[in-house]
Amino acid sequence: MKVALIGSGGREHAIAYKLIDSKNLENLFIIPGNPGTAKLGTNVDLNINDNQAILEFCKKMQIDLVVIGPENPLVNGLSDVLRANSVKVFGPSLSAARIESEKTFAKGLMKKYGIPTADYIEFNSTQYNAAIEFLQTASYPKVIKADGLAAGKGVIICDSFGLAQAALDSIFKDKIFGKSGDKIVIEDFLVGEEASIFAITDGEKYFLLPSAQDHKRIGDNDTGKNTGGMGAYSPAPIVTKKIIEQVEKEIIVPTLNALKNEGCVFTGCLYCGLMLTSDGPKVVEFNCRFGDPETQAVLPLLNGDFLDLLYSAAIGSLSRDSIQYNGGSSVCIIAASKGYPDTYYTGYRISGIEEIEDPEIVIFHSGTKLQANRLVTNGGRVLGVTSVLSNNDILAAQQKAYRAIQKIKFTDIYFRTDIASKALKIK
Repeated sequence: MKVALIGSGGREHAIAYKLIDSKNLENLFIIPGNPGTAKLGTNVDLNINDNQAILEFCKKMQIDLVVIGPENPLVNGLSDVLRANSVKVFGPSLSAARIESEKTFAKGLMKKYGIPTADYIEFNSTQYNAAIEFLQTASYPKVIKADGLAAGKGVIICDSFGLAQAALDSIFKDKIFGKSGDKIVIEDFLVGEEASIFAITDGEKYFLLPSAQDHKRIGDNDTGKNTGGMGAYSPAPIVTKKIIEQVEKEIIVPTLNALKNEGCVFTGCLYCGLMLTSDGPKVVEFNCRFGDPETQAVLPLLNGDFLDLLYSAAIGSLSRDSIQYNGGSSVCIIAASKGYPDTYYTGYRISGIEEIEDPEIVIFHSGTKLQANRLVTNGGRVLGVTSVLSNNDILAAQQKAYRAIQKIKFTDIYFRTDIASKALKIK
């Protein structure tokens, strides 16, 4: 089978890492890929938002399956263009991808179909005064979210009216999120532990991957600004069998049915970002694709044919027997550029990867490139240093990942020192 994987980050490196294990894989092309994926398949230098160029490549190379990693091509309608031209795709349609690209759509869907989430109110940029009036009498904390895509950074938690007003000004007046902030959702703040669940689905049947917990804030102890994710671990011990059953019954099944009822069947990976509250699991957000960096922690814990799983979903006949959780554990720590998620510099030489010879450590490339045959930094999140153990021992996985990341060097390297520590506090 010839497969084209769309994307260039750590998530796509992790997907490629699993796809190459398939006995059915003939060729893997990664568009555009990175230095890490180049060792697993063939990188192809195409713009991921150029639907026509990707379609022409798929036709020319007789691609059997396209796997779309990032959200932007999905929201740009790539899957619709490919399907309209008889190319099989793992990834939702533009209309179904609105569950991530439009917070107001997602919240409205949950409200209409009784899917548990935080209470909310929405405003657009012409309703600044009304939003201020609401915030003046609101109870705090409040969560303000940009309606559109913001690379995982469009969420501001406000502990007071002053902070909320400043957030509103930065979104509506200073346009820090561009057009994505032309509408906002103001939500009640949910208290509890966060967890991530991936459902691989053909629109009706689904298969759940091992649970994970992401670390969104830039600083230790969940302080500072939101990022695209500073690390993750899997499985999350707080996600018990009972909670999984509740999530399936109250969130996943109703959401898939709701999307089908609304005329936008969801085929692909439905990411459920959850808050495990005292009232039960509630949806913090949905994504229309694999999470990053959770994917780097989750996928190495799978046995079986990952390509078969994705292909079966793409053709509308999900094969749940393709894959199984192997009983292991994983911790992924992001090595980032100092200054991320704000201003940072790139082009610094990366060293130390070659010193890591532990077979239980996998280095996923997120923001790297080759410059004069040297590996250099090329993004805010640079590498995902990931431990993969065959047994479920988060402490050992954490220790192994931190020993490995200490060997990696580049100017202004930054990483959190508490990834997975929450798991160790759960009795």
